[in-house]
Amino acid sequence: MQYQTQTATPIGAIATQQNKVLRNTYMMLALTMIPTVIGASVGTSMNFSFMAEHPIMSALLMFGAMFGMLFAVSALRNSVWGIAALLGFTFVAGVFLGPILQVALHLKNGAQLVGMAAGGTGIIFFSLATIATVTKKDFSFMGKFLFIGLILLIVASLANLFFQIPALSLTISAIAVLIFSAYILYDVSQIVHGGETNYIMATLGLFMNIYNLFINLLQLLMAFSGERE
Repeated sequence: MQYQTQTATPIGAIATQQNKVLRNTYMMLALTMIPTVIGASVGTSMNFSFMAEHPIMSALLMFGAMFGMLFAVSALRNSVWGIAALLGFTFVAGVFLGPILQVALHLKNGAQLVGMAAGGTGIIFFSLATIATVTKKDFSFMGKFLFIGLILLIVASLANLFFQIPALSLTISAIAVLIFSAYILYDVSQIVHGGETNYIMATLGLFMNIYNLFINLLQLLMAFSGERE
């Protein structure tokens, strides 16, 4: 009996810590939606003509800016400044939604498509997060495969900046939906099983999954259901 008491306490403490990280992550994730929506509102009112004239350079600049801010969040993850950096990053990410939202909202059913993409993203996130949390299944085995898939996806996306092949663009979006959906399972599982103990980094990972999932769902919806004027 004494042995059981001694071993149960650390296990209970670990479980409590994991639940705390998960709870803080979900609270911070909800908070990040505020600057993201504000940034998106700013982005839809901005003039992105430069991006239309120089799509390759603009895409590379956006990628560089977001990568730099990701590095800043990671560097500050153990301080209160990490929260500020995370909220700043989500605001900028929201602004960068401007071009695709402007294109979508120029469609007759654009507002409906944006709502469908947001709703679909929410349903996918809550469903997969619930599976990872309730089943307690460890999805860490997916890590290497997902990382390789992500690298190939980035390479294909950069290549398509030069080739501009519509069919390839749709294929990339479809694969991206699958990859970032799987990443939700993986990232929540990492939190549940103690693989990620920093809620700022956990929030960042889930935010990026949701962000990219929304963008690619919206691109697919615009391609297959968009009604031009």
